[in-house]
Amino acid sequence: MELWQEMIRESIHSVDQLVEKFGLDRDVAQRLDKFFQARINPYYLSLIRYPGDPIWKQCVPDEIELEDIDAAEDPLAEDDMSPVPNIVHRYPDRALFLTTSQCGLYCRFCTRKRKVGDSTKISMRNLESAFKYLEEHTEINDVILSGGDPLMLTDAMLEKILIRLRSISHIQVIRLGTKMPCVLPHRITPKLVAMLRKYHPIYVNTHFNHPWEITEESTKACGMLADAGIPVGNQAVLMKGVNDDAETIKELMKKLLAIRVRPYYLYQADLTKGANHFRTPLRVGLEIMDKLRGHISGLAVPQFVIDAPGGGGKIPILPEYIIARSEDKIILRNFKYNLYEYPDVREENQVTDRSHFLRKNGKALKSKSLPKYLKLPILNT
Repeated sequence: MELWQEMIRESIHSVDQLVEKFGLDRDVAQRLDKFFQARINPYYLSLIRYPGDPIWKQCVPDEIELEDIDAAEDPLAEDDMSPVPNIVHRYPDRALFLTTSQCGLYCRFCTRKRKVGDSTKISMRNLESAFKYLEEHTEINDVILSGGDPLMLTDAMLEKILIRLRSISHIQVIRLGTKMPCVLPHRITPKLVAMLRKYHPIYVNTHFNHPWEITEESTKACGMLADAGIPVGNQAVLMKGVNDDAETIKELMKKLLAIRVRPYYLYQADLTKGANHFRTPLRVGLEIMDKLRGHISGLAVPQFVIDAPGGGGKIPILPEYIIARSEDKIILRNFKYNLYEYPDVREENQVTDRSHFLRKNGKALKSKSLPKYLKLPILNT
């Protein structure tokens, strides 16, 4: 048994352990266990600095989860978009492949908690209908292995899946959606990395949510993946009491870039059963993004997105940089809130009079008041 597997076995998961370790009321702990079980491995437990801190909030069950048990179990309508077991096909050329229901840590904000924790073992026979679907749908060129966490599979089982996927000629890209580099970095071993690099192009998307999760161990794990030519991206979730301020997000994104992990998404928290106490007003995310763009490296700025309820997919949300416009001019603002006049191109003039738009020059506006000729209303920022 490998070290990471031993750490999974030593995880806190029972009602007795929750009562003893975290002081939960036994009745509350039992109700929470029936709602969504716990799994807190020794490594992630060691990151907790004090009760109620950002690490604690992500993994320790809380009575507040029981206050919103009537919310949607499947807010993203994944089950409605699952043509065969284990496949979610929402976007034209991509498919989500759910390979296991197990995770190295059961996050209290999980949007897929309806599935996570099922002890049913996965076999290649169980996955056959998923492979056949991928073979038949030649428009799919990108497959994201998820779950649960695909790195809860043994190296041997994961390699069987990769071999089968690589036998499908139209699948060009394989991605692994895994929290292991963050929550149990011991899972990233030389043996695993040597196996993965045989099936390039392989990408990893991981899930760091707070700067305290970037440790010597997680830095080493991400470095091993990067050294093997496996690009690593990060998908963070914006959560109340965890990372809902600009300085925390700024520190997280800068540290990620320093360990060769590219910030990819910052998610608005989903409308998930038992997790709505993590949600923040949309304004908070927009203000954070406004304090990132122009203030830190563009490489460190993620896309802020909402995963639309009902299966609408990811929708990017940005602060407004176009302040106003007329037929041939746009007023823009930069990260310092300075205003600039930019001459727009009118399509009909590109054919009839190229010089019309070539003569135009942009300019900075001396004051933050808008020119009178711009009649459109200022958009809220």
